[in-house]
Amino acid sequence: MKTIKYVFSFFIAFSLFTGCENDDDNLDFLNDVNAPTEVSATFNILQDNSGKVLITPNAVGASIYNITLGDGTEEPVLVPQGESVENIYVEGTYTVTIEAVSINGLKTEITQQLVVSFRAPENLIITAEIDGSNPFQVNVSAVADYAASFEVFFDTSNTEEEATPLSLGEAVSFEYPIVGDYTVKVVALSGGVEMTEATVVVTITTPTVLPIDFEIFDSTVFFGFGGASGDIIDNPDMNGNESAKVARVVKGAPEVWAGNVIVGSSPIDFSVKKVIKLDVWSPRPGGTLLLKLENLDDANIFIEIEAPLVGNSEWEEVAIDLTDIPTLETETYQKIVWFFDFGTVGDGTADWTFYVDNIRQDFAGVVVSQLIEDFEGTPPPAFISFGNIADTEVVTNPDMSGINTSPNVAQLTKTNGSEVWAGALFDTGSPIDLASFGQINVKTWSPIVGAVVKLKLENADASITHEIDLPTTVANEWENLLYDFNDAPAGDYVKVVIFFDFGNPGDDSVYYYDDIELVGTLQDFSFQDFEGTPPAFIAFGNIADTQVVSNPDPSGLNTTANVAQFTKTSGSEVWAGTLFATPDPLDLTSYSQISVKTWSPTSGIVVKLKIENADASITHEVDITNSVANGWEELVYDFSGAPPADYVTVVIFFDFGTSGDDSLYYFDEFTLTN
Repeated sequence: MKTIKYVFSFFIAFSLFTGCENDDDNLDFLNDVNAPTEVSATFNILQDNSGKVLITPNAVGASIYNITLGDGTEEPVLVPQGESVENIYVEGTYTVTIEAVSINGLKTEITQQLVVSFRAPENLIITAEIDGSNPFQVNVSAVADYAASFEVFFDTSNTEEEATPLSLGEAVSFEYPIVGDYTVKVVALSGGVEMTEATVVVTITTPTVLPIDFEIFDSTVFFGFGGASGDIIDNPDMNGNESAKVARVVKGAPEVWAGNVIVGSSPIDFSVKKVIKLDVWSPRPGGTLLLKLENLDDANIFIEIEAPLVGNSEWEEVAIDLTDIPTLETETYQKIVWFFDFGTVGDGTADWTFYVDNIRQDFAGVVVSQLIEDFEGTPPPAFISFGNIADTEVVTNPDMSGINTSPNVAQLTKTNGSEVWAGALFDTGSPIDLASFGQINVKTWSPIVGAVVKLKLENADASITHEIDLPTTVANEWENLLYDFNDAPAGDYVKVVIFFDFGNPGDDSVYYYDDIELVGTLQDFSFQDFEGTPPAFIAFGNIADTQVVSNPDPSGLNTTANVAQFTKTSGSEVWAGTLFATPDPLDLTSYSQISVKTWSPTSGIVVKLKIENADASITHEVDITNSVANGWEELVYDFSGAPPADYVTVVIFFDFGTSGDDSLYYFDEFTLTN
């Protein structure tokens, strides 16, 4: 049979040869044909764990091949030159025999080793979520390419833990006994010996860590004292607050200081967010909320601030700004205490039933930002990748949802086997303004929870650097990571470096990031305090000149050295006043109010504040009636309704609408605020 095959192949080759040469009956050339040389085979193993292999033989001077597959199949497979044979193997090592046959039947035989090993699972994504009804239970599921099944270890520090099997498309659960950080490891199994593993960190906390929204807690999260009680119930008023559950507080007798307290599991971190906000529902118009923060061990260390309430049986947001509290960051505060209408005894009826929800922290003032890079420009930044990872590049946003619907994002692929410190950097082109902002926000997308995302800033020669680590908290969706660079040493930082899953070698995971921006809090801006070169006042309406003098009453709200004095001369006009120019236009885009400290010998007078553009063709004025006599008070004027303009003149009128009587007035510290 083999001879017939060879003769058939010979005549095919001979016919082709004679067809080209037109030299019939001359076969002498066959005597010069040698046995095939350089015999080899290419093994193309399909990387889908199917075991399918494509074998392509090759040689110099061969016409056909006999391939012995090495898997127990006895009959060789005939393969013409330039063709291939396909076979399915189980995982293992095989000896494949390649016999190359020339046009005249001469043969050369070699053997070549074939190793079939199933591909390790790839793109392992772990989903580890705290159960909605049990804050101590984690639910784990996983997906991976080429995986047959999984094994889950819920606490890698427990060396005696046995693996929990996890099937494709299923989830397994575990309840932790105490709070803490636990590393969950998931091993993706292939059909053979290859496997891939990854870890995520699960944080189990008590219910008393801000923010608190009362959705998954029972009434033990807080307790009452002095006659106040509390429990968690269905929200009785979804208008203005759509939470399903809220805390109900009933103030009863006998104490005027009856209240409620939440004891946190750790001190409140005020390093960045210095405002406590909470949603309150009160049936008592014009009531108050007294918020007290207390040290866990020493009740003598506390902060108390009282806030007015609108009441009227509707939800309202209460914001307690702690920015100016000197002990905010030198002491620790772990107890949150609240009192409604402190000083009055409640009777436990509906008139003394309050609701509280969404206790949280926020930034003080207005949050402002400045973009560093959003990857929408052309050309994109010149990325430099390091640590044996694939090039970082700008791509189309693969998940245009949630907080990030922008078209383009940066993609970083942490190549399999890349260094634990692999990352990418780009040059910003100009120094990053940390002096004005202090924080940097980055939108990130990670396939895993708990991956450390390190952000590092460098000056031009990397002699000054600062880096901060933050873990991802969600998988397969965008989230904001806010990095606090307020402690970074002074330097002209012009390079942004980012590392994903820092500390772990690469596994071909793909990460995305976008919208790198500076973030800060807009601080009040004082544009005139009369301590420097005095402005050129222009008095009008038959009053004496306005001038800068020593503060006649350095007490209370104003202990500064110098103030402006305004004398409303006897017989002066009812509209008599004074004005001065500002060095720059007032920024009423960032700010909406102007505050000024005033001193008047009488209360109940109108103090008008007016702003003008350069030619007074555009103006806006606001009246406030003062409430303090012979003392300093701060008047805050709302200019949110002022028409757009470059306002460069400030005009002030005291006792507007009344003729002058030689009264002396003082004003100081003009400040843009919100």
